[in-house]
Amino acid sequence: MPHPARFTHEKIPLNIDGVQLDLAVIHRPGAQAPILFLHGFGSTKEDYADITLQPSFDGHPFIAYDAPGCGESACSDLSRINIPFLVKTAQAILKHFGIDTFHLVGHSMGGLTGLMLAHGQPERVLSFVDIEGNIAPEDCFLSRQIHDHRRDDDARFFREFIERTRQASDPASALYAASLSHKVCTGAVRGIFESMVDLSDNGQLMDKFLALPFPRQYMYGVTNSHLSYLYDIAAQGVHLACIPDCGHFPMYSNPMLMWQHIKALQDRV
Repeated sequence: MPHPARFTHEKIPLNIDGVQLDLAVIHRPGAQAPILFLHGFGSTKEDYADITLQPSFDGHPFIAYDAPGCGESACSDLSRINIPFLVKTAQAILKHFGIDTFHLVGHSMGGLTGLMLAHGQPERVLSFVDIEGNIAPEDCFLSRQIHDHRRDDDARFFREFIERTRQASDPASALYAASLSHKVCTGAVRGIFESMVDLSDNGQLMDKFLALPFPRQYMYGVTNSHLSYLYDIAAQGVHLACIPDCGHFPMYSNPMLMWQHIKALQDRV
């Protein structure tokens, strides 16, 4: 017996500044406020597909998609992909679905993309769950490798990055590394990483994050409890969500608690 569809899975053609995209999207309708999910580097839209298995989110429409250069999405010019380009992609997908206001959830690269999206149009965002997205220079432990382990050959850099990640002690790193070569196009890596580092070092991200006028949550794995800014952002109204038995990837290490914290913030709105 076939299972009922949990969501719609489709390709949506978009043109961003002359770059043709064929964006792989999952989504479902609903009567509640919609949720836009933005995945991290090396992840895909499926990180968030299990929202449909969480009864507390019944009635919430959502959109998740593979960022250009990632997963099943196609991009006609991988060299154009960077964080500003990913922000424009998010804006285009919101326009495509006719979404005005929405809850926002972003992980890592998606958290930084979400921050820049929310900074540009804060009146549209109802809440923001930032799952270890970049808000300070110290957050570039993955992306700064593009400079710390510089290679002229992008394919070589990516192979070596995958192997370093496979051996890292952070929980779920080996699991994450196992699919990196299948989930990210090599030609997209440099532009994404270099723009993440540049924004983290020079983009006044902390000021942007703290100035957002709606409920914000910063979610982090317990192994990253050393981040220097945690107490400061909590003192300035940001809700902290520490995930036990977890590093950078709560959706792999402790997904049930991740969903509970996301729902708790959205219920505050």
